[in-house]
Amino acid sequence: MYSLVIPVYRNEANLPDLLATLLQMHHALGGELEAVLVVDGSPDNCYALLREQLPAMPFRAQLLLHSRNYGSFAAIRTGLAAANGEYFAVMAADLQEPPELALEFFRTLRADQADVVIGTRDARHDPLSSRLSSGLFWWAYRKLVMPAMPPGGVDMFGCNRQFRNELLSLDESHSSLIGLLFWLGFRRKEVSYERRIRQHGVSAWTLRKKVNYLMDSVFAFSDLPIKLLITLGVVGMLFAGGFGLLVIALKALGSVAVPGYAATVLTVLFFGALNLMGIGIIGAYVWRAYGNTQGRPLAVVMRAEQFGSKPDDRNRTGNIA
Repeated sequence: MYSLVIPVYRNEANLPDLLATLLQMHHALGGELEAVLVVDGSPDNCYALLREQLPAMPFRAQLLLHSRNYGSFAAIRTGLAAANGEYFAVMAADLQEPPELALEFFRTLRADQADVVIGTRDARHDPLSSRLSSGLFWWAYRKLVMPAMPPGGVDMFGCNRQFRNELLSLDESHSSLIGLLFWLGFRRKEVSYERRIRQHGVSAWTLRKKVNYLMDSVFAFSDLPIKLLITLGVVGMLFAGGFGLLVIALKALGSVAVPGYAATVLTVLFFGALNLMGIGIIGAYVWRAYGNTQGRPLAVVMRAEQFGSKPDDRNRTGNIA
């Protein structure tokens, strides 16, 4: 069976197209599709509409509702944990990633050509502002976090059961799900695609969320901030030492009658700011380490429902047309 995990947030207008697409994929997969839809605390009517329409669908489906909005990556983990298939794929509810890509993931996984399949964007038909912000975000992600990340980033992936189990065993908070895909290793294959134009609504992936996610990723996978802090500290010490020698020399030569007020203030401000930045960086690492020791769940499922026939044999798979 093939499990398709779909996080849902503010996608009410997309649901008719999404359900029609799932129906087509169900037929393409030989009637072996399981759709796992995770409504991530969406404030619209997504949950009510899905609960009303899923019972009429011929494919197996699970509908999970988070108690609040935890983010799309938490929703993906919830869906992967609940899915019953042998092969798994993740797809966005806005259908900007072509559904054919998920079918290609399933073909690759069933042929045992890889343990995890990554969708890489060759092009995207988004507004210029979205393309620029996304390009800047993934450029920074490649430079600061994961050099192996494709230039266009990753929004869609598929994996087999072994990889899924290992991924879910990493239950650290304030981390990067996409980064974990590359950190785990295994046999990886990339499939390129062009991102479609969004037909309904606007993306909830705002600049603020991108910045927060980038910070979580940096502090979870890189010690670069610590290295930069050490470098700045060394440079500051060298600067202070050189400046001190210069003042002593000028004082000995009688060129300094009154100590420079401006230089003193600038030096104090520089090292004060450096200390504050250092405390902030260390605090960010400590806060995330503390969060991982609390043992809180990454998301809380408030409701869980199943629709359609239940699989008799979890090892059964269909043929992909």
